[in-house]
Parts: sequence; structure tokens; C-alpha cells
Amino acid sequence: MDFNIRNMEKKDKKQVVGMMRVFYASSAVLTDGSEEIFEADFENCVGANPYVEGYIFENGGEVMGYAMAAKSFSTEFGRRCVWIEDIYVKEDFRGMGAGGRFLDFIEEKYPDAVIRLEAEEENVRAVNVYKKHGFKVIPYLEMIKRR
Repeated sequence: MDFNIRNMEKKDKKQVVGMMRVFYASSAVLTDGSEEIFEADFENCVGANPYVEGYIFENGGEVMGYAMAAKSFSTEFGRRCVWIEDIYVKEDFRGMGAGGRFLDFIEEKYPDAVIRLEAEEENVRAVNVYKKHGFKVIPYLEMIKRR
């Protein structure tokens, strides 16, 4: 399927926040998110935040999905790190290569970076896409503290 990946724009807000609601309510994500978080994430993606980028997958003007990538530095690997925070493809467009194409896009955009992501084991389809694109499981215990 022929489609493009472009930067998120202000005009995408309603669709992106709607997709985030679906994504964060699914078994693909452990946390529930909130309207406040969805709004903040979107605004940071389209604003001047140098640490996060938002992307839209689009076919002929129709939005197929979205992705967000956060940038940092990895002392573990001694180089820049790009975390794929969200990849969401609308159900009607799944299996058409959007997720894999986005992974290739990020790898081409940041060839010197370590690319990381998280996935739920139950999300077998996504895990298979990630493995097909060279991602390997690393046995980490992730911890969080919220304030």
C-alpha cells in the first residue's frame, strides 16, 4: 500500500487524541492514560519540545494511524536513543505495513541511534513486526515513580 509518513500538525488533534483513547484503552498498553496526558502529549508533539516528535500515517488524505518518538541519550550504549513511545494503526489499516514502514523511517532518520520500544507480550502481531525489523527482547525490569 502506498502511504506517507508526515509530522503531526495542529489540524490532526481531534483524530490523534481519538486514536490515543482507543490505543490506551486496549491491551497493548498497561496504563490507561487520561485526557490531560493525551492533550499534553499532542501539544508537545506539535510544539517546540525537542524531545518528542509526532507522526501521522496517511493515505490519500485519510489518517491511518499515528506514532510518537521520544529522544534522549543512552549511557548504556554511549549514543543517542530514540524511544518509540506509541505506534497505533487503525484497525481497517492493520496488516498493510504501516508499523514496519514507520520503524524503517525512524531507523533512516536516526541511523546512529539506539532505537527502543516497549510491547505487551499479548500484542503478538506487533511483537512479530518488531522482531521482523530486527528488534530483540531485553530482560529489563522497568520501574516508575510518579509524583
